[in-house]
Amino acid sequence: MITRPLDLASRLRPPPRLLDGLALFVLNAVLLGMFFILFGSRFVLSPGLSVDFSLPSMPGAYAGAATTPVVILVRDASFIITDEGRLNLAQLRTWLSGRAQGRTDLRMLVQADASVPSQDLFAVLELAREAGFQVHLAGEPARGAR
Repeated sequence: MITRPLDLASRLRPPPRLLDGLALFVLNAVLLGMFFILFGSRFVLSPGLSVDFSLPSMPGAYAGAATTPVVILVRDASFIITDEGRLNLAQLRTWLSGRAQGRTDLRMLVQADASVPSQDLFAVLELAREAGFQVHLAGEPARGAR
């Protein structure tokens, strides 16, 4: 760049030193990494899962409570959430058979929304039974019952 005739070089800022922006760059990188670790977690609500999800209420819901190593959440036949992500009925069959491989405690908790059609719920239960799982349905205790 030609700057001699107008002496423009004296009016330009000096080039930045190497370490001037390093602290800010490192801070931004750390904050970005923490953001992705926190919001990439499988414990954050999945996109598309509405917050009005409610379990059906049934008397004696706590009476048959048991610990289960496998838990799935059913919204409808095309919206089944597992620990590996969202599945539909066709994908659920292969997922269940993969989970049943080499396991001795084949118990599964199905958390079905109160608005799930019984046809979809029975299809999920049938797939689980075919894979060899003992199925438990999640429910809230009836009002006033504990």
